[in-house]
Amino acid sequence: MTGPFQVVAHRGNSSVAPQNTLAAFEAAWRAGADSIELDVQLTADGEVVVIHDDSLDATTDGSGRLDALPLADVRAVDAGSWFAPAYAGQRVPTFAEVVDFLVTHPGIDLLLEVKGDWGPDDVRKVTEPVLRAGLTDRVIGQSFWPSTVASLQKVAPDLRRGLLVAETSEDLLAVCAELGVMTCNPAGTVLLAQPGLVAELHDAGLEVMVWTLNEPEQWALALEIGVDAVITDRPDRLRGWLAGR
Repeated sequence: MTGPFQVVAHRGNSSVAPQNTLAAFEAAWRAGADSIELDVQLTADGEVVVIHDDSLDATTDGSGRLDALPLADVRAVDAGSWFAPAYAGQRVPTFAEVVDFLVTHPGIDLLLEVKGDWGPDDVRKVTEPVLRAGLTDRVIGQSFWPSTVASLQKVAPDLRRGLLVAETSEDLLAVCAELGVMTCNPAGTVLLAQPGLVAELHDAGLEVMVWTLNEPEQWALALEIGVDAVITDRPDRLRGWLAGR
């Protein structure tokens, strides 16, 4: 860890390049981020692609739901022009490209968010390439869906896991224990409402990676309450802010 907490680039360095593209991941690496956070979804033909929404509409020049489109159609759209003309021709990455990126960019890890309810067979589509490439110690798989985290636990018990939470529940620690996660990753709003949650999770042996904090006053709070990682759209600015302290 290079600092009081890790700097995790949300969907890559998404304030300077189109989110969830190879350009954004490259920019995150150049900014000195410790890790990249990205989202994976399945196409209609069961291929794993990197995109946050369940449709193409917001971040490409195409439209339609991912689960209704084959990989060839998803790869044909432009995922960069909406952000800036300089990024025209960026594609929706495949997970295979992400694995290649990690292999060729040492020193940066991956926080892999699996979107939706994935069974063991689908989860293997991400765990097996990671294991084959020898990247087990550089990847954490996470999801909002406990069922998906359970699938990760079943098919790749040695791969570290995390549970994302938008709100807390009374059984949160029990759920984390059952899923065998090493990190519980709450929204920044949760920590504002429950600043004692970090200590509670730490006492349970869990790390805390908080999302998505983009302002210096939020970073200062994260520092104060002792989170393990900050997920941000501005990894370059956060790295600079930490260096200036």
